[in-house]
Amino acid sequence: VQILSKGELQVSDKERHTQLEQMFRDIATIVADKCVNPETKRPYTVILIERAMKDIHYSVKPHKSTKQQALEVIRQLKETMQIERAHMRLRFLLPAKEGKKLKEKLKPLIKVIESEDFHEQLEIVCLIDPGCFREIDELIRSETKGKGTLEVLSLKDVEEGDEKLE
Repeated sequence: VQILSKGELQVSDKERHTQLEQMFRDIATIVADKCVNPETKRPYTVILIERAMKDIHYSVKPHKSTKQQALEVIRQLKETMQIERAHMRLRFLLPAKEGKKLKEKLKPLIKVIESEDFHEQLEIVCLIDPGCFREIDELIRSETKGKGTLEVLSLKDVEEGDEKLE
């Protein structure tokens, strides 16, 4: 009861070490999950990311969330290796009236337009950088006053399947 009201529980070095190791592994897992090699569009393995993190001497910050640190790690790894956030695949349905004008505003935020269809409304399937998602979502919501829809088709666009050996 004293500890709860007055102070902190002492954590042994071994416990702290284990906790930091676990966080290191969690960060590497998040990075591996969110990123691809931009040349092959294939995901990296967790082991490869862990090794790359050790190479840049990344040290875990115990009081920061693993997700925040993963984004930091991605930025740092970009300097030493080919790594990029995997693109998200989205579908927008935009009312005909606002569609054309809105598409111009969305264009700079879109990496690749995969398909575009215009009947009663404008339908666009595209790839974006996940960092732009919130901005795109807000743009569609405000410009169409809630009439436009945004659907996430896949959180990450990666090439699956076996590597072909030439």
